[in-house]
Amino acid sequence: MEWRSCIRNAAPFAAMMAVECTDIGISTLSKAAMTKGMSNFVFVVYANALGSLLLLPFVLSRRKRAPLTISVLCKFFILSLIGSLAQMLESTGVKYSSPTLSSAMGNLIPIFTYVLAIFFRMEELDLRSSSGVAKFLGAWVSVLGAFTVTLYKGQKILSAFPLSGIPHQFLDSQQPNWVLAGLLLSMAFLLFALMGIFQTAVARELPENTTIVFFFCFFNTILCGSFFLIVERNPQAWKLNPDIELISVVYSAILGCVVHNSVCTWCLKEKGPVFVAMFKPVGIAIAVAMASLFLGEPLYLGSVIGAVIIALGFYAVMWGKVKEPKLVPADSGICSFESSSERTPFLQNKPKEEI
Repeated sequence: MEWRSCIRNAAPFAAMMAVECTDIGISTLSKAAMTKGMSNFVFVVYANALGSLLLLPFVLSRRKRAPLTISVLCKFFILSLIGSLAQMLESTGVKYSSPTLSSAMGNLIPIFTYVLAIFFRMEELDLRSSSGVAKFLGAWVSVLGAFTVTLYKGQKILSAFPLSGIPHQFLDSQQPNWVLAGLLLSMAFLLFALMGIFQTAVARELPENTTIVFFFCFFNTILCGSFFLIVERNPQAWKLNPDIELISVVYSAILGCVVHNSVCTWCLKEKGPVFVAMFKPVGIAIAVAMASLFLGEPLYLGSVIGAVIIALGFYAVMWGKVKEPKLVPADSGICSFESSSERTPFLQNKPKEEI
């Protein structure tokens, strides 16, 4: 049925939109908790640990499961190693800046993913066509926008006041370091892009999404916990207060570690890494609104100019993607197109997942 095909192709789009909304909520709550004094490394460890516990019953309840060989576990470990490094860098970047900057810099993920997809032959670069030129120029324009957000703060154009539940001194407890934060966030999002490429290969090889997400959170807990035990010797740093700190950890564990990772793993398998990464720019408008409403964060001219430049670059890449599809015949009952990334799978020796 044609309507069923349309619903099936619309489901990844709706799922990724919902994920972007929850991601901004995680950044906002984590910023509130870390500004109050919670360690960014403790936040990552506790969120992944709770996420692993929530997923464990679903993994154990599966009667039929693919064998967990050493090779498979090594792939899970490498995926978690990349993800844990990215999470620690991102949380540190948010600590030294704001959720708005994190969301703006997150627009680099589609560009990094596109470049890496070309390197791993999941995308084609053809500068002889208008679509190839648009994607190439759009990538560099987005990078320019990210540097604008990072290096240029500019005039304050909008002031906001926090809700009555958050004290005013909450805002001034830590001065932002936008240059350092921008560097950390850029490194984090490059690793996130690399993780998306590798996670796509793993997801298309192993059909059990829940198992992939569980071991991702489990190894993240071990890796981040081991690192934090080395850099932080104070036992009081592990104390979790029953206020915004606990709320942020629970929220991140449920909607971040479990829901976000599960949805992204499914979408990566169905549509590929470039499709998933292209939703990141949607978060900038949501981040600005939530940061102003809940954190009382002012809006600066540099953030607006940089976000506009990034958006222009993003839509140039999207235009190039639209102009290069291999159209499906109208009588096939499928209301979408197959991109070049879907025609050239990363694992050449593995069967392609049918979309």
